Amino acid sequence: MSVHVQNSRMTTAKLRQMKAEGEKIAMLTSYDFTLAHLLDEAGVDILLVGDSASNVVCGNSYTLPITLEEMIFLTKGVVRAAQHALVVCDMPFGSYQVSEEEAVRNAIRILKESGCDAVKLEGGEEILPSIKHMIQAGVPVMGHLGLTPQSVNQFGGYGLRAKEEAEAEKLLHDAKLLDEAGCFCIVLEKIPAALAQKVTKAVHCPVIGIGAGNGCDGQVLVLHDMLGLNEGFKPKFLRHFAHLAEEVKGAVGEYIKDVKDGSFPSAEESY
Repeated sequence: MSVHVQNSRMTTAKLRQMKAEGEKIAMLTSYDFTLAHLLDEAGVDILLVGDSASNVVCGNSYTLPITLEEMIFLTKGVVRAAQHALVVCDMPFGSYQVSEEEAVRNAIRILKESGCDAVKLEGGEEILPSIKHMIQAGVPVMGHLGLTPQSVNQFGGYGLRAKEEAEAEKLLHDAKLLDEAGCFCIVLEKIPAALAQKVTKAVHCPVIGIGAGNGCDGQVLVLHDMLGLNEGFKPKFLRHFAHLAEEVKGAVGEYIKDVKDGSFPSAEESY
């Protein structure tokens, strides 16, 4: 397997090449300039400005409340930081469901105002016309199937999707439709690993998994989750690569102590 050299901006064509060569794709969410700069320097392939910002940035219990304007604002900072990674912005709930015309208009607005490389939206055949028109208009589109958090009220929760044969067949059918329509990538969330592997082999575009096993072309996690900043959130698919909640609280505790006992700032830290 050849190793992708990360010395230039990532493109949708390079992602397809990585799939063809068997190189896994690393994707993480990002919502601000400072952390996006660190992720980009570390070599992450895709930065997703996810509507999960509604949870981890805004403090909402689910993704639906975040607005188009808020997503554009957050994406601008990530774009300014990204020298290598492809930047994708989630289209928030309500920005593409009303009509095809409005969906295309909002997708174009996201690209123009934020400077990102692509948009991501949830759903299969039911939103296919909007996806086709976006791509025809020159907007790169990343699909999202399986557990689609914007439909949590319809699903009745965040459980595993496509366990039954009928839903699994529909998911595979939808993935093929998104691939044929020209989506440059598809995210599969919280579905059986065997199904995700089957979908990955059935489509030409790269497939990124989250809670979908190791048979996908790459993986994505919410940054705050994998860094261990959300202490109470630990689904089966999540691996903590750090435990920063403890580090942050420890550092802030030291700061508070030093301020209160007068040891900060010291003479050396004063002008």
